[in-house]
Formats: sequence, C-alpha cells, structure tokens
Amino acid sequence: MTSQVFEFFEIIGGVTTFSVKFFASVFRPPYEITEVRKHMDELGVKTLALVSVTGLIIGLVLGMQSQPVMARFGAEMFLPGMIALSVVRELGPVITALIFAGRVGSGIGAELGSMRVTEQIDAMEVSAIDPFKYLVVTRVLACTLMLPLLTVYVDFIAILGGYISVIITQNLTFALYADLVIRTLKFSDILPGITKTFAFGFIVGIVGSYLGYYAKKGTEGVGKASTTAVVISSLLILLVDVIMVRITLFLFPE
Repeated sequence: MTSQVFEFFEIIGGVTTFSVKFFASVFRPPYEITEVRKHMDELGVKTLALVSVTGLIIGLVLGMQSQPVMARFGAEMFLPGMIALSVVRELGPVITALIFAGRVGSGIGAELGSMRVTEQIDAMEVSAIDPFKYLVVTRVLACTLMLPLLTVYVDFIAILGGYISVIITQNLTFALYADLVIRTLKFSDILPGITKTFAFGFIVGIVGSYLGYYAKKGTEGVGKASTTAVVISSLLILLVDVIMVRITLFLFPE
C-alpha cells in the first residue's frame, strides 16, 4: 500500500515535469499540424461508436429513472430541462472523458511504450528528430482539442435519448421537447461543461504519453503503461472535476 502511494505521487511529479516540457515545446517551431490533424481524426474514429452508444444510454436511463419522481410531484414538464441540465453540466463531460481515458489514454500508453521498448524513440533521437515534439506534443494537442468536440456530440445524443424515454410515458412532441430544453439551458450551463473538457483531454493525453514515453523494457512495461494510464487519468479527471465544479459555482452562483 505504501509503495503504491509512493508510486502514485512519483507519477504525478513526473507528469507535472512532463507538462512543463510540453508547454515549453508547443509554441516552438516546427509545428506538426498535419500530425495533429491525423491524430484527431484517429481519436475521433476510434471513440465515436462507443460514445454514441454511451450518450444514448445516458439519456434513456436518466429519463426513465427521473420520470416517476417528477410525476410524483406533478413536475413532468420539467423533465426535458432536467435531463438537459444534468447532461450538459456534468454527465456528458465526465462520462465522455472517462471513456476517452479508457479507450485513447491506454492506446497512447501502449503505442508509445511499444516504440520505447523496440528502441524506435532512441532511433529518432539519433536521427536528430525531436521525438517529444513529434510523438508527445501532437498527441496531447489532439486529445485536448478532440475531447470537447466529442462531448458536444455526446450531449446532443444523450438529449435525444432523453426524448425517447419521455415519449414512452408522455404525449410530448419533439418540437415542444426541444423548446423546453432550449429555454432551460443557459450560457452559464454550457460554457463550464465544455471548458473543463479541454483540461480532461489534456490530462488523458499527457498521462498516457508520459507513461508510454518512459515505459520500462519488455512487454510487461508496455502493459503496465497502458493500464496505469487509465487509472491515473481517471483519478485526475474526477479530482479536477470537483475543483472545476467549485469554481463554476463561485463564478455562476445561480
């Protein structure tokens, strides 16, 4: 237990140093725009099917679980707004980020770990190619930019899933459902939910890259980098979410 705690804080310290190196490199040319675009495309394709199903289930379950409670208080007309607020402010960003960490963070850890143990990264250094710039900066940027786009998509799918659960029990048209959702959501609900996903995407990218980049020799090191990336990313996402919620409540108290 003590060794695990020590290892956790050792990784956090290493990730912090790695992040400083990232910000020192990201504004320095050359800019690998094509590589960033390629990684964004790959990350989106890899994750789209999974987040689509997840978003639909979030909306369906949220609607089905909440409808009896709302009906008990005669507040069924508030159900569309409640679904939209729950999804946009919290469920959409956090669940999408956790799925992203499981699918993409582990993939980055395994990919860079394999390159490390097969000495491909060493070969790039010998060839005067900056592997940190080419491999790490591009992947972290792609994660940071892609997760907000996926979150907006999941929010939309989840709200549609909520409509499916609503029409099972209520005679509500889609136009009225959409109108109730739009009238409920405010700028102060949408902005914090999207903003924090930039931080979540950065966490997934930087943790996966750090653990893969410094993976120990052998297939065991690659496997450990992959699984540890998921665990550490998920813990940091939940921790940062708590902090961001407190900041949001301070900035937008209503």
